Amino acid sequence: MKAARALLGWSQTELAERSGVSEPTIKRIEAADGELGGRVDTAAKIRGAIENAGVEFLTEGNAAGGAGVALKRQG
Repeated sequence: MKAARALLGWSQTELAERSGVSEPTIKRIEAADGELGGRVDTAAKIRGAIENAGVEFLTEGNAAGGAGVALKRQG
């Protein structure tokens, strides 16, 4: 999540506004180690906002190497 925000140049406040998830929830999720916890719909809102802004989530074993985030290619 932090890496995706960095690619977009978003603050936690902006992610909260764009996803409809409260800023304290964004802060709590980012402060936790490991996989995202919390409610499934919360994660879906956050992921949706990030993907709609042009970031894709990469899984292990993709052409670029390991898991991570990247800006979607245009065209």
